[in-house]
Amino acid sequence: MGIYLALMAEGFFGYLLPWGNMSFWGAQVILNLPAALPVIGDGLAEWVRGDYIISGITLNRFFALHVVAIPLVLVGLVFMHIVALHHVGSNNPDGIDIKKLKDKNGVPLDGIEFHPYYTVHDMVGIVVFFICFFAVVFFFPEGGGFFLEPPNFETANSLKTPAHIAPVWYYTPFYAILRAVPSKLGGVIAMGAAIAVLFLIPWLDRSPVRSIRYKGILSKIALTVFAISFIVLGYLGATPATPTATIMARVFTILYFLFFLLMPFYTAIEKCKQPPERVTGGH
Repeated sequence: MGIYLALMAEGFFGYLLPWGNMSFWGAQVILNLPAALPVIGDGLAEWVRGDYIISGITLNRFFALHVVAIPLVLVGLVFMHIVALHHVGSNNPDGIDIKKLKDKNGVPLDGIEFHPYYTVHDMVGIVVFFICFFAVVFFFPEGGGFFLEPPNFETANSLKTPAHIAPVWYYTPFYAILRAVPSKLGGVIAMGAAIAVLFLIPWLDRSPVRSIRYKGILSKIALTVFAISFIVLGYLGATPATPTATIMARVFTILYFLFFLLMPFYTAIEKCKQPPERVTGGH
C-alpha cells in the first residue's frame, strides 16, 4: 500500500508538469483541498503551493518531487518489499502456508526456486504490460481523452476554466467520493478515508482463510459489490456532476465504505471452505 500511495503521489506531481490547462486547473482543485481544514487550512495550502497561486514556483517544486524525491521513496519501498519477501516468502493463490510441511533439509515441500519459475512468470506480465504500454504510446496516446485530455493541449490559463475539470482516470473514484459529500471539509475527509481504509484491510478481515476461493458467499458478494462500486465511482468521477450523478455517487460511496466497515462481521460469521494442506492438492 505504501508503494501504491507513492505511485499516486508520483502521478499527481507529474500531472502538472505539462503545464496544460486541464493540468493547471486540476492541480488548482487538489491543492485547494488543504484550505478546507479549519484554522491552518489557508496557510497550509499556501505552503504546499509555495505561492499565493499556482505558479512557476509550484511547477519547479513538483518537478523536483516527481523526478527525484518520490522515485527515491519508491526505490526505498521496493527494497523494503524485497527484503520482507525474502524473509517471509511469497504467497500463493490458495493462501496456504507452505512452511508447515518441509523436507528433511528444512525446505518447504511445495516451495519453488525464484529462477526460472518466478522470473519466467514475471516476464510474461512484463511483456504483456509493455505491449499495452507501447500500443498506447505509439498508436493511442490520447486514450479517447482519458490519458490526454483535449484541454491539456492548451497552455495553462488562469483566466480560462475548462468546461469540466476532472482528474486522470486512476484518481476518478476518489474524486467522485470527494464530490459526493456536500461539505468541502467532509469531502476531503471522505476522500482521505477512502484511501486510508485500504491500509486497514489486514486487521479488518477476520476470515480464517486468505484466498477468496475458500471464503464464504458473504465475502464474495461483498467483493463483487465493492468492485462494482469502485468502477461506477470511477466513471462518475470522470463525468460532470449532474444531480443524478451526485445521487449515484453518494449511494456507491456508502457501498464503498460499507465493504470495509462490515468486513469484521461478515468475515467472522460466514462459513468458509477448508483449504487443502498442500498447494499441489496432495495429502
